[in-house]
Amino acid sequence: MIVLNGGSSSGKSGIVRCLQAVLPDPWLALGVDTLVDAMPASMQASGAGIEFASDGGVAVGPEFRSLEAAWMEGVAAMVRAGARVIVDEVFLGGAASQQHWQKALAGTDTLWVGVHCDSDVAAGREIARGDRIRGMAASQADLVHQGVTYDLEVDTTHTESLTCARTIASRLNGPRLAGMQAAPPEPAPPARRLGRPPHS
Repeated sequence: MIVLNGGSSSGKSGIVRCLQAVLPDPWLALGVDTLVDAMPASMQASGAGIEFASDGGVAVGPEFRSLEAAWMEGVAAMVRAGARVIVDEVFLGGAASQQHWQKALAGTDTLWVGVHCDSDVAAGREIARGDRIRGMAASQADLVHQGVTYDLEVDTTHTESLTCARTIASRLNGPRLAGMQAAPPEPAPPARRLGRPPHS
C-alpha cells in the first residue's frame, strides 16, 4: 500500500500514473476523488456530506465521515486480500486524517508519502486545469501536512512526476517490497477465471 498525501493540484495524480508505469507489478489507483465521485449528488451540496466553498474551502459532515470510514476499511480489505493499492489523499484534518487511515490499515505494510508543492505553483496548475475551485490549492498546500508523519517526502514544485515516482519506487526495494509480496492472493478456481469487466 502506498498513501500519497498532498494538497489539491500538488501533482499526486501524475505521480500515481507514473508509479503504475514504473512499478513491476500491477497497482490499483484509488483516491479521495474516487469516493466523492461515487457519492450521490445530494451529498456534494449538503452540510452532512461535503461542501466546496467559493473560496476553495472544503467542509465535510457526519454522513461523509461515515461513508469515508467504510471506504477506508474496504480499501484495507483489498490490500489484505493481496491487491497492491496506491491511494491519492488530501488530509484535510492533518494528523487526524492520517490516524483514520492508520487504524484501517493496521497490520499492513504501508508507505506514507508526502507530496509537496509551492502554493503559488499549485495555484497556477489549478487555474490551468480548470476543474477545481480557485483557492483550493493555496488553502490546502500546508494544511494537509500538519502533524503528518511520512516515510518519504517529494516536492513537485520543480521536479517532474516521473522523477518523484522513481524516488518512491526505489523505496519499495528490499524488506518493504518483500513484505508486500510475501502473501499474494491464492489463485481463483479455474471455473472463475473469467475476463475482468472494464472499469467505468
